[in-house]
Amino acid sequence: MRKFLFYMPALAGGGAERVWAVLASAFARAGHQVIFAVDFDRPENRSFLDSRVRLVTLHTNHALAVLKLAALIRRERPDATLSGIGAANLKHSLAALLAGRARRALISYHGFFPSEPQRLSRWGNQLTPLLTRITGRAVAVSDGLRNALVSHHGAEPRRTQRIHNPVDPLGAPEDLSREALAAREPLVLFVGRLVVDKDLPTLIAAFARVTHPGARLDIVGDGPLRPELEAQVAAAGLAGRVSFRGYIADPAAAYRAARCLVLTSRFESFGNAVAEALAHGLPVVTTAAAGPAEIIEQGRYGTIVPIGDADGVARALNAALADPGDPAPRQAKARQFSVDNAARAYLELIEQMIAENPR
Repeated sequence: MRKFLFYMPALAGGGAERVWAVLASAFARAGHQVIFAVDFDRPENRSFLDSRVRLVTLHTNHALAVLKLAALIRRERPDATLSGIGAANLKHSLAALLAGRARRALISYHGFFPSEPQRLSRWGNQLTPLLTRITGRAVAVSDGLRNALVSHHGAEPRRTQRIHNPVDPLGAPEDLSREALAAREPLVLFVGRLVVDKDLPTLIAAFARVTHPGARLDIVGDGPLRPELEAQVAAAGLAGRVSFRGYIADPAAAYRAARCLVLTSRFESFGNAVAEALAHGLPVVTTAAAGPAEIIEQGRYGTIVPIGDADGVARALNAALADPGDPAPRQAKARQFSVDNAARAYLELIEQMIAENPR
């Protein structure tokens, strides 16, 4: 059995934070000793962390967090350390260097760089050519993101590999029939943060043009754009048809109530909600962002429309609501993104890293 140390600034309400909590928990369930270090406590994704994972809080000050993380690595001497997103990768790499364990460090990329505008994340991402050469391995969550890292951002190709995100099926029904799905209320579901990358204004404009009788839209998630999105809904006369549900730690009930999922992102490196929707058998309408298009195999398991095309989104939603199709092939596809598959891929990659750096 191995000892692993995961690092993330906080278990806040983002997709990368949930992925890291799910992966750390999978390692712990497999019998490994797992430590999860954070700069500060946040509750949103803490429930996804298995009770066998030891949670350690460092410090809210960036410099002190790096020093405390380095001390933790020196004291615990984990077989491997792991981090995700730009700011965490930068701080983790510095701490691993200070602890003399950089070659046992795995960094991971969960978003295209425009999706991480914060200053420290920008610095971490700009240093990708250096960080992917001083650490043991780098992971991108989709082929599209890996290609961008290597081709446009100077990532070291041999050390940069793709592993799809582990996606918790969230209690998806195993016996959902085509007829049962079609009998649901005509509810369209969006799950994600209310940020610029998700292009919610296009979604709201599209939904204003949906003509399917009784169609409603549930927006699950929160973020800085919520006030202006609520104003757009009111101005479009959609207040009775669009509901803002806020952040929900476990959106299983929302998936079980919906007839289809929609995503109108301009940038999306993976799209956890797309894989979760497939696990629930839902038809997916998505713009041609790299990650979602990769998940649904360029339209085989969903409908792809051009980015920013409100009319196209509306037509696709009308079609999905009218005939949501057979859930079975979508659910079979979703099993590709199982937690067990992702954990196995990470563990195999870590063993390669350890073999190359035995001390």
